[in-house]
Amino acid sequence: MFQQQNQRLVVDKISKILDATEITYADKLTEMLDGAKRIFISGAGRSKLVGNFFAMRLMHGGYDVSVVGEIVTPSIRAGDLLVVISGSGETNSVITSARVVKERGGNVVAITSYPSSTLATMADCIVIVKGRTKEDMPASYIERELHPYQRLTPMGTLFEDCCMIFLEGIVASLMEVLEKGEKDMKAKHTILE
Repeated sequence: MFQQQNQRLVVDKISKILDATEITYADKLTEMLDGAKRIFISGAGRSKLVGNFFAMRLMHGGYDVSVVGEIVTPSIRAGDLLVVISGSGETNSVITSARVVKERGGNVVAITSYPSSTLATMADCIVIVKGRTKEDMPASYIERELHPYQRLTPMGTLFEDCCMIFLEGIVASLMEVLEKGEKDMKAKHTILE
C-alpha cells in the first residue's frame, strides 16, 4: 500500500508539471524534428537514458537518428538537428556538443528546466520541462528532508520522468501525423537481442 501511495504521488506530480508545460513546445519540437535532415540526441546520466529511449522511438518511426557518444555516430552537418536533454542546462559535455553543432550549421533544441541556462541561450528552440524547483522545497532542513518529492524523486529524477512522458507524447503525435501504426514501428524493431 505504501508503494502505491508513492507511485500516486510521483504520477500526480508528473501530471501537474506536464499540464503546466506549454503546448507550443510540442508543436515547435515536432516541426524541428520533421524539418531536420538527420537527428542527433544528447544528454548525460539519466537524461542520456531518456534520450536513448527517445532516439529508439524516433528510429522506429522512420527517422534518421543517432545518439551522441556512440561509436557509430556520424559527423554533424548543416541541416542536422541536435536534441539535448539537460535539467540544469549547464552540463559541460552537452554544452560542448551544442557548440559544435552550431559551428557546423546545425540546429539545437534544448530540453531543460532553466530557460536562462547556457544551453538554453545557445538553442534554436527551447522546451521548458520543470523538474523539482525551489518552490517545491520547504525552507527548513527538517521539512526538506521529510518532503515527499525529496525522497521519491531525488537529484533531478522528476525532470527525467517528465521528459520521458513528454517525449513519448511527441512520438505518438508524430506517428499520428505520419499515419504510421504499430505494424510500421515493429518493422523497424530490432531482431538481434
